[in-house]
Amino acid sequence: MSTLQENPPPSSRRGPIIDPDYNFGSVTDKISSIVLTPGTHMGWWLGFGASFLLVMVMLWSIAVLFARGIGVWGLNVPVGWAFDITNFVWWIGIGHAGTLISAILLLLRQDWRTSINRFAEAMTLFAVSCALLYPLLHLGRPSYFYFLIPYPATHGVWPQFRSPLIWDFFAVGTYGTVSLLFWYVGLIPDLATLRDRARNRYAAIIYGILAMGWRNSARHWMRYQKAYLLLAGLATPLVVSVHTIVSFDFAAGIVPGWHVTIFPPYFVAGAIYSGFAMVLTLAIPLRAAYGLQGLVTERHLDNMAKVMLTAGLVVAYGYLMEAFMSWYSGNVFEQYVMLNRLQGPYRYTYWALLICNIIIPQLLWSRAVRSSPIALFILSLIINVGMWLERFVIIAVSLHRDFLPSSWDMYTPTFWEWSLYIGTIGLFLSLLFLFIRLLPMISIFEVRELLVEEAHRESE
Repeated sequence: MSTLQENPPPSSRRGPIIDPDYNFGSVTDKISSIVLTPGTHMGWWLGFGASFLLVMVMLWSIAVLFARGIGVWGLNVPVGWAFDITNFVWWIGIGHAGTLISAILLLLRQDWRTSINRFAEAMTLFAVSCALLYPLLHLGRPSYFYFLIPYPATHGVWPQFRSPLIWDFFAVGTYGTVSLLFWYVGLIPDLATLRDRARNRYAAIIYGILAMGWRNSARHWMRYQKAYLLLAGLATPLVVSVHTIVSFDFAAGIVPGWHVTIFPPYFVAGAIYSGFAMVLTLAIPLRAAYGLQGLVTERHLDNMAKVMLTAGLVVAYGYLMEAFMSWYSGNVFEQYVMLNRLQGPYRYTYWALLICNIIIPQLLWSRAVRSSPIALFILSLIINVGMWLERFVIIAVSLHRDFLPSSWDMYTPTFWEWSLYIGTIGLFLSLLFLFIRLLPMISIFEVRELLVEEAHRESE
């Protein structure tokens, strides 16, 4: 099976995709040993323990929310959406890089995706899981969440299809389902490898069940390739459609600062921007902790930094057009929204997001910065903070001063909003730690296939 394109000669590329010292056996041993080696490193237990403690904080804040109601949050009359929807959009955006790396780069036959696509796909699933919590908790009556589903009901209660909540339900539900199938299908050959190499009988049985009888036959590879490419084709439009629909939550309203046509491409570019920043945030510590520098090479980091720089420039263009259209439209309400962002009580958040998302990322033009894992890690953290601030400015800052000055009010997040947000970060990291320990974080068979093609090109 070959899903990779012919690349230019190695002399014209900056660094190898995979360390040439690796071969079939060493790749399999290196990746599978992380999962199959008996015992668990103390660093893993410390990381998982800290993350799981944050999950308990999340459950505590949810229990308080259920017991006391949504009044424990800082929402008020003009600011009906705030921390909850900000975090929902932020988590959905983080998940976009996994689908982009997995589906679009696969269809474009970009071979540098092979070492990062697996944990990027897992990151997508975990981010979607965190994102789904917020709309459900924001319902006020989460026990009736199934009213969102248009199932045959004798009591005649049907979803309101003009509601953004319904749009998000179908968009995110479809996105999560296709991403899960795409991730699992890609795992099947590697699950068979773990089944055959596992020394623990129970582990071999579990991996064998999950591998669905994979025998590495030509027929299996043929069917696998068809299914994988089909799912990639289904997932590709989701990269654009899901965050476009999320942007419609705001663009379809008449609130000043929301009712703009640039939101769909602007939100998609922002999702790719924050998603690749999160991939770098995870990939750099993982390659250092598990000695994966030969598999996740500087070329991977360089390419991801270039994609992040490109998406950041598109986001900067969106900021510029947003300010220009507020002036050019002649609409006093739109003009006031921009003036309020620049000089109002939340001005520090707006200037901070400009610094985090536009000014500091310009360092990525430097090859020295793109080749430094530490610099890229710090930059990715800054961008993640900046993209969160962007969502907060769009949602809370646009709402706190609407058409009627008599209804203006300030919004301040409460302890329970912060604890829920920090808890979802713990949930994300806990799922990531379990994934690293139980499943191969790098695709074994795709890396081996890439080694064959690299050797073939070297021999020509």
